[in-house]
Amino acid sequence: MKELILVRHAKSDWTNESITDIDRPLNERGYTDAYQLSDWYQQDYDLPQLIISSPATRAINTAFIFTRSFGLLEASVKIESDLYESPVKEYLKVISKLDDSYNQVMIFGHNPAITNLTNELNHELLFENIPTCGIVKIEFSETSWKGVVDNKNGKLIINKFPKSFK
Repeated sequence: MKELILVRHAKSDWTNESITDIDRPLNERGYTDAYQLSDWYQQDYDLPQLIISSPATRAINTAFIFTRSFGLLEASVKIESDLYESPVKEYLKVISKLDDSYNQVMIFGHNPAITNLTNELNHELLFENIPTCGIVKIEFSETSWKGVVDNKNGKLIINKFPKSFK
């Protein structure tokens, strides 16, 4: 069995327009939401065996907050350049190449890919938009990540968004 936890990066800071998109940091709400959702997740669910993030600052910062909340080292986050400004097919390539020894993988990325990937991998509940810092967890009966990508027959386990805590 495989579990994929998809997290859209937390809310980013747009106050300095001279910062390039990839370097945009989180804003105050982004930090608050990331700490709140990471604390909630680690209290109720098994921690991922592997954490992967887009190279964008806002995604890495979100991943680091989750990692620290989980009591893991930030060095355990794997940066995957193919997750930045990429369509779903790039995310699927990354997933299909995962080592099958990992059963629970958490990926930090961007929209529209996170929403589209969620909708492609599960057919129980379709989303118009996964909001910033939204978490979805999809479970697969597959024994390989290639099988996950080939069959796309996941079962939605979690869909938790920051507004749930407001």
